[in-house]
Amino acid sequence: MDAAERHVPVMLERVVALLAPALARPGAVFVDATLGLGGHSEAFLRQFPEVRLIGFDRDPDALRLAGERLAPYRERITLVHAVYDELPRALADLGVPAIDGILFDLGVSSMQLDEAGRGFAYAQDAPLDMRMDPTRGTTAAEIVNTYSAADLARILFQYGEEKFARRIADRIVRERAVEPFTNTARLSELVRDAIPQAGKRTGGHPAKRTFQALRIEVNGELDVLRRALPAALDALALHGRIVVMSYHSLEDRITKQAFAPGTKADVPDDLPVIPAGHEPYLKLLTRGAERPTEQEVAVNPRAASARVRAAERIREKGLVA
Repeated sequence: MDAAERHVPVMLERVVALLAPALARPGAVFVDATLGLGGHSEAFLRQFPEVRLIGFDRDPDALRLAGERLAPYRERITLVHAVYDELPRALADLGVPAIDGILFDLGVSSMQLDEAGRGFAYAQDAPLDMRMDPTRGTTAAEIVNTYSAADLARILFQYGEEKFARRIADRIVRERAVEPFTNTARLSELVRDAIPQAGKRTGGHPAKRTFQALRIEVNGELDVLRRALPAALDALALHGRIVVMSYHSLEDRITKQAFAPGTKADVPDDLPVIPAGHEPYLKLLTRGAERPTEQEVAVNPRAASARVRAAERIREKGLVA
């Protein structure tokens, strides 16, 4: 199965509509910060024949498959094996002073979920890995087998919003003393047993929140996002646009907080007149976080938790637009 058959881009029409005004100009540079299997990027390359794509992904397999999918546009694409908080260095290396549009489609990709051997899925037995870049970093097994009960409970509660975080963490510590955890099935079963029966009646699979929390910790996703969003805003050209699609309330909150300072004048609130060059430099393009339609969720269930925020740079820093 090729990349196009394996990947249904989430909220594709809305994402294209939000970024289109910035990418319609000649020579526009578009950054796909989370290339994945290239579904969103393919749509932009097809719709805007002059756009140049710079695609980031930390997963070498995703880059390879996306490269195959985007081969018809090879003269207009540059693929970068990097995490998206490395954006400033990569743009400097490529000699790109500013970008016209950037998309962040956060979370785990459909390819990573579908490949059992990657260890992201709680419903399939596999090595307990969860690294988006399997060539480097700490695995989920190392975290499960070495973190204290308090640290495990903290990440399960913060990143997974797991109400029974302490019960699960205590059970993990007790069981790993008998035998270290190496595979997803044993951990999934432990979580199922640790949660009271009443807690299993809603919210889907009992291990869903634990696996999400471990994945976020393994890949440092929230810290990376906190670094990446300000860097992306700094890289935007005048009238450039940014779209962030998140699937978790913490990601959405970080996005909202990153956009907020740019929508306000950078002077004291009680100043009667805003001096030229101190006006807001960002304009929000969405009212709050937009959600997918019921029709889209019916076609693509993975879109159900998506939230989209977008903004446009309306002023250069220190200059009047």
